[in-house]
Amino acid sequence: MFKARYYKADGKKGKAHALPDSIFDGIVNEGAMHQVVKAYLSNQRQGTAAAKTRGEVRGGGRKPWRQKGTGRARQGTIRAVQWEGGGIAFPPIPHSWRLRVPKKVRSLARRSALNDRAEHDRVVVADLPAMDAPKTRAMTGFIGALELQGKTLILTNGKNDNVYLSARNLGQVEVMPFGTESVYDVLWANTVVIERSALDGLEGAVEEKKPAKKKAAAKKAEAAAEAPTDESAADADGPSDDETEEQSDA
Repeated sequence: MFKARYYKADGKKGKAHALPDSIFDGIVNEGAMHQVVKAYLSNQRQGTAAAKTRGEVRGGGRKPWRQKGTGRARQGTIRAVQWEGGGIAFPPIPHSWRLRVPKKVRSLARRSALNDRAEHDRVVVADLPAMDAPKTRAMTGFIGALELQGKTLILTNGKNDNVYLSARNLGQVEVMPFGTESVYDVLWANTVVIERSALDGLEGAVEEKKPAKKKAAAKKAEAAAEAPTDESAADADGPSDDETEEQSDA
């Protein structure tokens, strides 16, 4: 189990906070992270670059000069690729760069990225300061109190417009709701700050799922116990073949 530094809303350091095992399980799969980051960067490409070939450029319908006798190189059209204003050889064509990654691989890569940051003590749990209105100075003071250096990713408990707007003008700070961050976002940041209430809500959801699974298992056990066995089913169907033969002999 990983533990992270914990800071209160006023910037004072508290007792280390245990990270939930449902996400911070200690598994770091570099191959999955590489695959997801590569797909993420590829999906950012618009794929709208285009150019015209010699068949799409206007003009050049006739031969510039006769084939032989001029002393110049033979030419078929002034819109060939070697002419100014001509077409482009092997031009870019609009197409999609989108890559698809399976859901389980994306989930594994996200856990791996968070585990990597937790393993190197780059995950911080904090109570974010309450803000009635966006205030960049308050956010700067909070980050300075935590003594964070480099790029920082702040994960809030749900959407928090005041925190987002307060950090929007800070070049090395990104704010987004916990659970919506991508693998690229986690690996981009030197430090990941997670709001404590977001982790508490995650632990509560995991605990609610456990009783539901236990109830389902108990129902299956009861159904198996109530189901008739093979011997009782045979008795209910009637006498066996051996019993019928004995009755016929008698």
